Amino acid sequence: MRIALLTYSTKPRGGVVHTLSLAEALADRGEDVTVWTLGRDGETAFFRPVDPAVRVEVVPFEARDGEGVGPRILRSIRTLAEAFDPTAYDVAHAEDCITANAVPSAIRTVHHLDSFSTPELVACHDRAITRPPALVTVSRAVGREVEAGYGRRPAVIPNGVDSARFAAAAAAGAEAERRAWRRRFGDYLLVVGGIEPRKATIDALEGYAIARRRHPDLRLVIAGGETLFDYRQYRSRFDRRRDALDVPVDVLGTVDHGALPSLVAAARAVPFLSIQEGFGLSAMEALAASVPVVARDLPVIREVFGRAVERVRDGVGIARDTALAVERALSGQAPAPDLGRSLAASYSWAAAAAAHQRLYAAVVG
Repeated sequence: MRIALLTYSTKPRGGVVHTLSLAEALADRGEDVTVWTLGRDGETAFFRPVDPAVRVEVVPFEARDGEGVGPRILRSIRTLAEAFDPTAYDVAHAEDCITANAVPSAIRTVHHLDSFSTPELVACHDRAITRPPALVTVSRAVGREVEAGYGRRPAVIPNGVDSARFAAAAAAGAEAERRAWRRRFGDYLLVVGGIEPRKATIDALEGYAIARRRHPDLRLVIAGGETLFDYRQYRSRFDRRRDALDVPVDVLGTVDHGALPSLVAAARAVPFLSIQEGFGLSAMEALAASVPVVARDLPVIREVFGRAVERVRDGVGIARDTALAVERALSGQAPAPDLGRSLAASYSWAAAAAAHQRLYAAVVG
């Protein structure tokens, strides 16, 4: 089959990671795969090398000073729609609402449901669930949310996990790379995904501040966070709360693809307190690297992670409970690392690609 996978960015967000890994796994199984994306701010390639078996089409998308989120979303949709020819492919598969709106005939993966206030984003989000010919979710929990909210029943195809790459970063041979991060930050908690409402980064900050009372040398490191959306107000709230708590926080932004596994493997624990998740890829990568994970107790976390992570209840006490869970992780009382490593290794991109091939064949048929 001639397959087009479409994503909205070249940056390392979860949906983009999913797109590239799935594309490579499909190509490895003999499919003819092209990945389409928007090249923002002059970007001409993805954040990491892509297997040469996968073709990449980057559509230029220039920045415009003063452009709001809504107009930028609409222009993103138009730009990709004008560049993409759906008749050139047997299957088009969109990984986000922008690309699903640009190519209405595409299959759509709904990684998680979002709550937006910008009218253009609300419309983009809803159309990208109601219009596609078929939907995919990466967990049953999100599938149930889609069915309850929109009356559509998606196919459920879990993510794969590049567990070997993160397991290698935790092995004896990679000690030098881990030591370099520890020389820079000492003992640290790692939050992957940046400072944004969906990731509930302020909850992680509050839990860290409590844990630091007993571990005064502990630091909080935040990696990633590339996004199209305007989270300046939330980031201002975060900064004000950090200053009020008087705790050190290191915000790294996007981390080089090759350096990320050792950054994860050197962490003492990973707080994963998102209020909306589809699967939890960064938490699964932490487990692959034998790092304890403290996660908000969401249905998707119970489904995907089971007993491999320590769950903390949502609500006003989440900061205190997160601190207690971090304390247990620091004292070696987290769930057994073997359990997390085995779980991460059980999710393969080859299995995900095979399931997508069956779905594509059914939709084409």
